[in-house]
Amino acid sequence: MNIGQLLIIGFDGTEMSPRLASLLTKIQPAGVILFARNITGAEQTHTLLRECQKRVATPLFTCVDLEGGTVDRFRDVLGSAPSPAEVFATGSRALFRKHGRVIGENCRALGFNVDFAPVLDLAYEASRSVMSTRAVSDDPKQVVVYAREFLRGLGDARVLGCGKHFPGLGEATLDTHHDLPSVEKPLRKLWEQDLVPYRSLSLHRELPMIMVSHAAFPAVTKDRTPASLSKKWITDILRKKIGYRGLICSDDLEMGGVLAAASIEQAAIEQVTIGHIRAGGDLGLICHREDFILRAHEAVIREAERDSRFARRLRESARRVLAFKKKAFAKRAAARQSPAPTSARVEKLTRQLWEFGEEIRMATLAREERA
Repeated sequence: MNIGQLLIIGFDGTEMSPRLASLLTKIQPAGVILFARNITGAEQTHTLLRECQKRVATPLFTCVDLEGGTVDRFRDVLGSAPSPAEVFATGSRALFRKHGRVIGENCRALGFNVDFAPVLDLAYEASRSVMSTRAVSDDPKQVVVYAREFLRGLGDARVLGCGKHFPGLGEATLDTHHDLPSVEKPLRKLWEQDLVPYRSLSLHRELPMIMVSHAAFPAVTKDRTPASLSKKWITDILRKKIGYRGLICSDDLEMGGVLAAASIEQAAIEQVTIGHIRAGGDLGLICHREDFILRAHEAVIREAERDSRFARRLRESARRVLAFKKKAFAKRAAARQSPAPTSARVEKLTRQLWEFGEEIRMATLAREERA
């Protein structure tokens, strides 16, 4: 049973170590995710990801959060990318697509094949202090316009995108990194507003992955279960009602919101990992602690041995992940085997990023003058 194919893991450090090599060899994860703490240079990052792949038999999802603006893991290596809100303010679909392509080219050059973007949360006033420039509009149709072009731009660069944070954090007033927000909104309104981007992009199969948030929606689930652990949200609504066929991943299962919802005990990470899979999730993200990763992996094995229904649910997702990889990476072989970035390539990417930032500023000024 390919249990590791249901985990994407993070770790500390900027180079391969015996400890990391042992972890990867043991878990055989679906993917790895790097953060700013892992990234000190373009060539170093490319080498680290290549070394990770050597320890894992199946092709890895090599993942990063790169939206631009406040969420930019490459800022100290390549320079700052414009935020989604800044790009959206230009009103130019061509620049929306270019945003995705520029970010995608940066990802691919450093060795990444998955970018956990774009954000599909609606830019309501309630979440402004939390989401800031990550969200682009309170009009779901406009969110679809931006996201569709951004995803096409990522695709131009042979990078997979991921819509987040399902079902929507537009009215969440707390940060799920630390707390469990509760969105008091009925399904009818969510369907007409927050869920529109997922419904529209799923209809045309434009979302390779969807990330589920740790927010609670008590009017829908009748309790304070986070969406990331909710069969109602993942299986009944996203899979069946919306008809989504891509991969479903959790937000980081080490976040304070979801752990607090599960338990304050040491067993929380096991509970939430099993809970996400049981609810219908395909990929659980555990982004920091090695002991959490090992405990979650072992707990999933034990639960599969104990519960045949859970074992079937696990095999279903493992098959889906492997089939997805076979199809996706057949088209993206060149991206997986891209050469290490040279200093000239890094210089070109840095210049391109700066020029794109200037283009965004000029387009915004021109639009303001016309208004």
